[in-house]
Amino acid sequence: MGRKRIIIADDESLILMDLREMLTNLDYLVVGEAMDPRSAVNMARELKPDLVIMDIKFEGQDFDGIDAAKILTEERIAPVLLLSAYSQRDLVQRALEAGVGGYLVKPFRESDLPPAIEVAISRFQEFLNLQQELGNLKLALDTRKLVDRAKGILMDQHKLSEAEAFRKIQKMSMDTRKPMKEVAEAIILAYQAAKD
Repeated sequence: MGRKRIIIADDESLILMDLREMLTNLDYLVVGEAMDPRSAVNMARELKPDLVIMDIKFEGQDFDGIDAAKILTEERIAPVLLLSAYSQRDLVQRALEAGVGGYLVKPFRESDLPPAIEVAISRFQEFLNLQQELGNLKLALDTRKLVDRAKGILMDQHKLSEAEAFRKIQKMSMDTRKPMKEVAEAIILAYQAAKD
């Protein structure tokens, strides 16, 4: 599967250097480094890493690591593992709400990184899978509603049974090599156009 590609972000260059060294020792590939969370988000959009590891607090920034994590999660770019010297409840709660994949409290050891990284990546993949399933279910529900409406129109116009109307939509779908959703939409549009 290859080495995991990671972007790291912290406003302290010494911490970036230590983190890069630890990750390299663990056979991870550091593909980018950022000194602020906005740069980390932009870099992640461009490089599409397997993970972003970033500090929560950035000196003089109104936009923190949790804000960045929220964007990266919402845009489905990469999972985020947050680093913090703080373990306050409100920060942890905000991190959870932002969809953060993991949280490590500084100081941490090199051996703490692999499990945290793997959990963050795994949680993000589960999130993506759920989003995909949700999208598929929504599409199926939308298609069913449209097909039901189109069946109703065909039943009224051509005095067909429900099964006959369904078979007609199915046949039109196969004949035109278009999804049933598109066929149903066309029937509904033609019906509405004829009514106007």
